Amino acid sequence: MNKRERPLSPHLQVYKLEYTMALSGGHRISGIALSVAFIALVICLAALAAGPDGYNVIAGWLGSVFGKVLFSAAVTGFWYHFTTGLRHLRWDAGVGFERAEARRSAWVAVVVIVVLSAASICAIFC
Repeated sequence: MNKRERPLSPHLQVYKLEYTMALSGGHRISGIALSVAFIALVICLAALAAGPDGYNVIAGWLGSVFGKVLFSAAVTGFWYHFTTGLRHLRWDAGVGFERAEARRSAWVAVVVIVVLSAASICAIFC
């Protein structure tokens, strides 16, 4: 069998993208984004520890619209990664692989993410 006759393994062209797959991919992306957010948190804490000048810089940045949007995105990313991580833990235990259960857990995860994110952002900024 030569190289041209070998079958190709299934790839994205074969599968129809469903929201359960999108949540799983988003879990990985949110993990990377949270790593960047935690590096930014360490930089902010180092600036705060530097004294009043560092505090003023961080307070001004976090008080801006851009800072609030980034902070809100980080909080939402945290709840997203946490909630979908619990979903992945259930799968690691061998629970929830059936199609109906996977779809139901995906919708539950989305609702929980929205509620926890809204509550956290409101508690921080309101």
